[in-house]
Amino acid sequence: MKVLFFGTPEFALPSLKRLASEYQVVGLVCQPDKPSGRGQKLTPPPTKLLAQELGIKVFQPEKKAQIMPIVEEVKPQCIVVVAYGKILPSEVIAYPKYGCINLHASLLPLYRGSAPIHRALMSGEKKTGNTIMLMDEGMDTGPILAQEEEEILEDDNIRTLSNRLATKGAELLIRTLREWFEGKIKPVKQEHSRATYAPPIQREEYRICWKASAESVKDRIRALYPNCYTLTKEGERIKILRVRVLKEKGEPGELLSLKKFIVACGEDAIEVLELISPKGKTMSGEDFMKGYKVEKLL
Repeated sequence: MKVLFFGTPEFALPSLKRLASEYQVVGLVCQPDKPSGRGQKLTPPPTKLLAQELGIKVFQPEKKAQIMPIVEEVKPQCIVVVAYGKILPSEVIAYPKYGCINLHASLLPLYRGSAPIHRALMSGEKKTGNTIMLMDEGMDTGPILAQEEEEILEDDNIRTLSNRLATKGAELLIRTLREWFEGKIKPVKQEHSRATYAPPIQREEYRICWKASAESVKDRIRALYPNCYTLTKEGERIKILRVRVLKEKGEPGELLSLKKFIVACGEDAIEVLELISPKGKTMSGEDFMKGYKVEKLL
């Protein structure tokens, strides 16, 4: 079976590796290399590095119009998409005999869009999962081939949950493809009336709003780990990595202890267990309070 794989970030790596072990992967299509880090050095996507290691030809189209010629060149019988990052042209979706199969990290129709894992964590969900879908022209609207639930653990953050979903999603993808190619699966139409959406994370969402409830603050920190931050009155930035909720009261942003890093929220409070200081050092909340004098966070 000739499969063309579309995928860009780290989340797609387990699926690409498993596909390459089971089928003839005739190419990888991923996003172009992008500047990264302080030096803005041009950096290849994770999937490109893996494809080169596996001897798979890599395509990095910059425009939508460049995608169909790639498909016509490699002539796939099936296209598999895992977090590619762009919507595919309708003629690409219609090309392969066995369709375009997408692994999406939510229980569709919930959390359609580009940030399903982030948004599930931010919403305080207790479970999520993976969906294997037969793509159509809509955004994550195609019929479902398979689904698998995954519990969201109390200490999960975006990294741990993403890694687990990526690994389990790859196995679900392989099992589903085997049955799909054998004609054993009948696609099930999504319940569009139940749909919710997971839009991209915006820069302003990384800043903590202390007027929110402590539970909401905790979920935001987990979802945006390790980049959620707050500011002191002096304008210094503190990245908050790990917290717990306490049943304490105060003015939002007020520090409630001289020894422990406890901050009042709109409802209840949080104790900061781990953070990155303004100087870039990772430390416990208690150690931070020994070296910094902070009365209120903005």
